[in-house]
Amino acid sequence: MKYKEDLKMDVEKCMEKEPELTKDHDVYQRTLINLVYTHTWMNTNLKAHFDPHNITVQQYNILRILRGQCDKPATINLLKERMLDKMCDASRIVERLVQKELVVRKVSEFDRRAVDISISDTGLELLQVIDKDIVAHEIIGDSLNEDELNQLNALLTKLRK
Repeated sequence: MKYKEDLKMDVEKCMEKEPELTKDHDVYQRTLINLVYTHTWMNTNLKAHFDPHNITVQQYNILRILRGQCDKPATINLLKERMLDKMCDASRIVERLVQKELVVRKVSEFDRRAVDISISDTGLELLQVIDKDIVAHEIIGDSLNEDELNQLNALLTKLRK
């Protein structure tokens, strides 16, 4: 349990000061500031959970995409399309995962110009460990009940449309 207590302290230390929202900020500015702050809070929290596994949030995202491919290899373009963070360099992230032996990269059998990327057995094992270790409820916390979480999800989806 010491590990989880240390994680909580790391996140709290990093995010100890809430953004100052004043009456000078209109509701749009306050919302934008709150969304950016919450994004940073969530990334800091996730990073603290992934650090012990020696991977980044983006690497985790690629591993999950590859696991979801059900033994079908992916291309860099497919990974870019499906990644949550569209600003990442998928090629560089894949290269780091290859070096860690979490993914396998090979020339496509059907098109020699294309490269197939698959998750390795080591990558699958790591995801199994992380799946047991990282509980979304613990990351998000108890401050919102299930109805509020459903409402938040609906509002965030609506915002992006």
